[in-house]
Order: sequence, then structure tokens, then C-alpha cells
Amino acid sequence: MTPIERLGLLALHRIDPETAHGLSLRFLRMGLAPLPGPVTSARLATRVAGLDLPNPVGLAAGFDKNAEAVPQLMRAGFGFLEVGAATPRAQEGNPRPRLWRLTEDRGVINRFGFNNQGMEPITARLAARPAGVPVGLNLGANKDSADRAADFARVLAHAGPHLDFATVNVSSPNTEKLRDLQGKAALAALLTGVIETRDGLARRIPVFLKIAPDLSPEELADVAEVALTSGIDGVIATNTTLGRDGLKSANAGQQGGLSGAPLFEKSTRVLARLSHLTEGKLPLIGVGGISSAEQAYEKIRAGASAVQIYSAMVYQGLSLAPEIAHGLDALLARDGFDTVAEAVGTGRDAWL
Repeated sequence: MTPIERLGLLALHRIDPETAHGLSLRFLRMGLAPLPGPVTSARLATRVAGLDLPNPVGLAAGFDKNAEAVPQLMRAGFGFLEVGAATPRAQEGNPRPRLWRLTEDRGVINRFGFNNQGMEPITARLAARPAGVPVGLNLGANKDSADRAADFARVLAHAGPHLDFATVNVSSPNTEKLRDLQGKAALAALLTGVIETRDGLARRIPVFLKIAPDLSPEELADVAEVALTSGIDGVIATNTTLGRDGLKSANAGQQGGLSGAPLFEKSTRVLARLSHLTEGKLPLIGVGGISSAEQAYEKIRAGASAVQIYSAMVYQGLSLAPEIAHGLDALLARDGFDTVAEAVGTGRDAWL
């Protein structure tokens, strides 16, 4: 973290978290954030579900919901970006306040509820982005939709021609009954519609499924079965948790999804179990609680072909992405791996 970045974070932490996040995006667009450009090496470069990544460290959905700072984020050292979630129509989301820092726990609780400007302006920005690292869109459903499953396909049909990948997000805890779509029958039906839409695009793009960390072993087995038979290209594990074990911060009792450091162990165990259930037949993206190169490496060794970060940047800044990438390169070299792909799943059994 640079001294200027440290001062900026100290200032931002003195104001409301959601206001601070909006300011951070504005500063980013103004060029007031570190933009080191691509971070890559022969070890870090990898191919995941047909996507060529300069490094396996991605930005998770939610940081840039409306794709407002994509050109800048493409130069921030990430290997890939995921923006959104986008819904067919704009929606305000849940009432404020709806975002809390859990500083003592290095965590974050949010209950945004898919607030976004809608698929049309988001798609227009994605269509105008420069060439560079792969950029994908997290697909969402409107809260008042009569057919939420159809919403995912609708957003994909509209935005798909301008994406490198898309993610079906049925795991947010902040839209009532959305997680019900993770049930075996509902999920299979939803993904059928999404895959049919994807296959109708002029250019085929990979589709990922993002799952919750709170699934029972039986539910996770059902998700794995559907994932293997539905035609999707990979799974992102995991979204935020409803669990609150071991928290110390004053806002620990707020409703919403918990992310950041407290999620690391739970999400990594789900990742490893999913890797075991799918027998390495689907690429997995590990997300949840990563704040260092060592933790990114743990996710990869637990079964992830790539990782994503977000909440840790609240405490460590945007420069965390290149720091993790460079650190991961050194760890791979230390352990004798010539590529990221060689390390995937080599420590999975420790998390089962």
C-alpha cells in the first residue's frame, strides 16, 4: 500500500461506508489511484474456461456495480474483472444504511439488494470499454419480477455480445427467496434458459454459477450435479455468508451478507468440497476472505483455478491486487510450480 493510498483509506473510513465507496470509484475514474498496468509472468498467465488471464487474481462483483470505472480497473493489476450485478430494470435496492465495516474482524456486512442502474446503461459502458483483460457481468434478477429465472437470461441476451463471461448469481442473501433458486430442480431449469440464451449469441462466452457458502452437504452435492450436467463453464465459490460465528465488531448483528476475513475458512472448505465433488471437471473460482498472496495460494491449492478479491480492499486498498499477484508468483516459484494450473488442487485434502 502506498503512503497516499494509506492516507486516502484513513480519510474514507471516517465517513459512511457507502458514501466512501462512491468516492473511491470517483477517485479511481479521476486517476487518483494506483494503476500499475498488467501484472503477468509465465507462471501467472493461465487459461480458465477459455479465458486467457494474465494472472489469476480477479475483481469480484459488487465493487463496480454499474461498470463506471472499467477502463481504470483494467489497468489496476487484476487478471480479470467482474462487474454488476445487473438486473433488467434499474432498482434502488434496500433502504440505507445497508453497508457496514466490521473493522475489528476485517469484515464487511452488506444488504444492498441488487441496487444498480439496469442492464441498458451498464451494457453501453461495457460496449465502449477498451481491449485488455477479460471483463464479465454478474447477472441478477429484479426484486419485483414475476419470473426471476427469466431475468437472468434477459440480461445475458442484452449484454452478452459485449462480455467475455457472465455469472449467474442466485446466491445473494439480500433479495428475498433468491437463494431458493439454488435448489436442484429450480437451478436446473434456470440454467437451461441461460445456456440456451448463451448458445444463441453470435460469440460463445463462458457462463459461471456463483453459489452461497451456507449450503448443506446435500445441497452442495445437488449443485455439483447440476453444474456438471447443465452446460455451464465453471463455479464461483462463494458469495457472502449469513453466519456470524466469532465476530467482535459492534455491527456484527446487522442483517445481510458477511464478507471479508471471517468468510475465508468457510468459503475455502466449500470450494474444496466442490472440487472433490466435481472431480476437477469444472474450473472453480475461489472468493471469500482473501487478503494476501498466501490466502490466494491456499484457495488455488484447495481447488481454484483463479481467485477474486473485494472486501479486503476496504482495509488494504486497490494496490492489493498487484501485491497478491506478485506474491503468488513468488510462492509458485518457491514450491517448484511452473504454472498456476500445476498448483490447482494440490492441497485440497487439507480442507475436506
